[in-house]
Amino acid sequence: MLIRIETIVRGLLENTGGSHDWEHTRRVVGLSRTIGAAEGADMEVVIAAAFLHDIGRNHQDGSNGKICHAQKGARMAEEILENFPLPAERKANILHCVAAHRFRRPPEPETLEAKVVFDADKIDAIGAVGVARAYLFAGELGAKLHNPDIDVEKAPAYSKDDTGFREYRVKLRLIKDRMLTKTGKKMAEARHRFMETFFEQFLTEYSGEV
Repeated sequence: MLIRIETIVRGLLENTGGSHDWEHTRRVVGLSRTIGAAEGADMEVVIAAAFLHDIGRNHQDGSNGKICHAQKGARMAEEILENFPLPAERKANILHCVAAHRFRRPPEPETLEAKVVFDADKIDAIGAVGVARAYLFAGELGAKLHNPDIDVEKAPAYSKDDTGFREYRVKLRLIKDRMLTKTGKKMAEARHRFMETFFEQFLTEYSGEV
């Protein structure tokens, strides 16, 4: 089953922007394996959900954020899972994992498996990879490198001021304290420290002082 789901997802993500492409999903699957195994989760549910979690991303980006990719992805995943003989409870859990993986919107992850996928997705958003992805996404939008003349936390999403630093201020710096599993919390600590150091240096260099 998982091999078939992987093949389907790779096709769906073929034209997705680099910040949320197949390579992001592949990393989330790997992180989910590590966290899920340590936490004693249902690994078939975890891996299936990790593969499926971003399949609605093209719809969100194409609508400049008006469509929620988690809600859209859960509806798409429901259609995909109709082709697999899974117990109803497992299917429902996978769909909940997909619907509940967003940082800024409900529903909250309620099952252990949903918490594992949530943590895995968020860990890939921080640290060195997270910083790189933030700037990659800003580039996809045509955003500036930085705008020191505005309150970045009030800048609109999907705009020229939706910069990598804005993403850090409104989301990435908060992720460490939103981890839902013991394993996820531990993994997030080192990545968070790297980000703090990076953005301190970034602002110093951007100012032209050093």
